[in-house]
Amino acid sequence: MADILMPKATAVWLVDNTSLSFEQIADFCGLHLLEVKGIADGEVARDIRGADPIANGQLTREELDKAEKTPAYRMQAQKSRHAELLKPQKKAPRYTPVSRRQDRPDAIYWFVKNHPEVTDAQISKLLGTTKTTIEQVRNRTHWNAANLKPVDPVTLGLVSQIELDAAVRKAAEVKRKQAEKLGIPLDDPSLQPAAPVVVPFDDEEDTYSRKADLTVEDVFGSAPSKPVHDEEDDEY
Repeated sequence: MADILMPKATAVWLVDNTSLSFEQIADFCGLHLLEVKGIADGEVARDIRGADPIANGQLTREELDKAEKTPAYRMQAQKSRHAELLKPQKKAPRYTPVSRRQDRPDAIYWFVKNHPEVTDAQISKLLGTTKTTIEQVRNRTHWNAANLKPVDPVTLGLVSQIELDAAVRKAAEVKRKQAEKLGIPLDDPSLQPAAPVVVPFDDEEDTYSRKADLTVEDVFGSAPSKPVHDEEDDEY
């Protein structure tokens, strides 16, 4: 049985364009014999367009001709160029420019100080460093330990903000699950509910500390009384 792309579409093409037996087609496409019979009867893959295995590089004309002449022969598929394109590419190791490499210990120190939940493996993958260097920075045995200072790796240009947020989020989730499993409350203050802020009042010094104590005079003040003139003063 060959591992090919679009097995049903390939089987449709072979049924329609060759004299191969159902067993040969089933073996080549990795399908059950009844599926191939269903394709030939129009009961299976009715709306699927056939895919030519010769055109997409999975089968040679010589191999097909040999199989058509010998019913007992089982065709051998070639490695498709399309399969190579669809194969997931392995991510290359992170490359850090030479001008930035001296900044990595500062970035490691930043992780150690601010995000101890991030594992050494995560730090190593993010910064392109080794676990030995991380241990030296953590234990203050690095050759330049006296001059190290914690600096955000995003500021240093070693990682993107999206990569950093994803790593911290993943590490925090792992820490939370471990704490729940062990029944240990998290000590992270950021995960604790915020306490209401209470501002004390001194009733003796502040007459407006209680709303119930306010009077009309306190709010509006006392308006000056209008001077009263004698009637004689109004006559000319």
